[in-house]
Amino acid sequence: MFKLLIAIVVLALPDAQTTPPKEPLVAISTTAASTAIRAFKARVPDAALSDLKRRLATTRWPEKETVADQSQGVPLDKMQALVKHWGKDYDWRKAEAKFNAIPQYVTTIDGVDIQFAHIKSKERNALPLIMTHGWPGSIFELMKVVDPLTNPTAHGGRAEDAFDLVLPTMPGFGFSGKPTGTGWDPDHIARAWAELMKRLGYTSYVAQGGDWGSPIASAMGRQRAPGLLGIHINLPSTVPANVTSALLSGGAPPKGLTDKERAVYDALVAYNKRGTSAYAVMMGARPQGIGYALMDSPVGFAAFVLLHPGFADWTGENPETSPTRDDVLDDIAFYWLTNSAASSARIYWENRGMPLLNAAAARTNEIGVPVAITVFPHEVYRSPETWARSAYPTLTYFHEVDKGGHFAAWEQPELFSSEIRAAFKPLR
Repeated sequence: MFKLLIAIVVLALPDAQTTPPKEPLVAISTTAASTAIRAFKARVPDAALSDLKRRLATTRWPEKETVADQSQGVPLDKMQALVKHWGKDYDWRKAEAKFNAIPQYVTTIDGVDIQFAHIKSKERNALPLIMTHGWPGSIFELMKVVDPLTNPTAHGGRAEDAFDLVLPTMPGFGFSGKPTGTGWDPDHIARAWAELMKRLGYTSYVAQGGDWGSPIASAMGRQRAPGLLGIHINLPSTVPANVTSALLSGGAPPKGLTDKERAVYDALVAYNKRGTSAYAVMMGARPQGIGYALMDSPVGFAAFVLLHPGFADWTGENPETSPTRDDVLDDIAFYWLTNSAASSARIYWENRGMPLLNAAAARTNEIGVPVAITVFPHEVYRSPETWARSAYPTLTYFHEVDKGGHFAAWEQPELFSSEIRAAFKPLR
């Protein structure tokens, strides 16, 4: 049982005996017809919004949980309050307008439409930056850092700190296309992102990612994507092989750990014992089955999203925090209205049997560009600097900050933006 709960380090899933291929199953398409970049605007049909409200109003609720905490999932009273707001007061059209206020585009790569935002800074010599969201995040996760990064002088930065931003939506998520075949793992997406930056005319740029964006940015670094100057990640794969082995076996921790390393080890043990990453195990094992269940009930899907440790407390009790209740509903509605439950879950299936945080199996030592890491205090684990420097030989920036968690760009946009500026300053 313990092995099934350690999805944070290795997704020990059914049918995971074979390792997914390291090379993409289909070469990147570069024909003239497929390289066109088309303007894009989101417009969800009124009928889809009416159907959503109908389903919310006719929710069949379970009985109240039998515990006084969230160990069984979001408590009934919190879920009912969120759904009441969703059905009566929340307005998707405001979210849609916010989405469309940022320049949006679509291009086809490997037969899949990739929808992305492209925001150019007014500052000369802005550094191009491609940023990748995770699950259950989206482009909404990154919107609050758009102005701080493209317009730094309005946020305590300097003109020379500016970035041009490229914010792609991963295949199978949101308004991007849904792959009809297998092979869209982080390595494949990394190659697609390099092709996207090439199509946009960028000959030098940097990449950033948290959650799934971290293995994608890391893959770009391993692949030495043409023009890639460096990467920044906020969920690094630094867990040493001997620590992974100890966690999987449930035995004693490895000898020789420092006090800080031992504290991180103990936190990982506690995390796995709570079964917090069970959502990842389910999606990695049977994404199609998850899709049938979750795309038939918006409340069921929302409750599943709120199992994620980065989302669990975002049910709107404190309207002053970021993300707000409506921010969370923007993101949840984005998945629901684009029917993305199964297609977004498949990235877990594509990565089945592969590590998320283990340094050796993630081949971090093969990254050939400068690496920057920021550790946020409420991340699923706080990587010690000793592990980070051992895992990433090209590490040039490591900083522990005092606020923020797994979805740091959403939670602490100003702090996150200042970290990005500092991390990439030497590469300008």
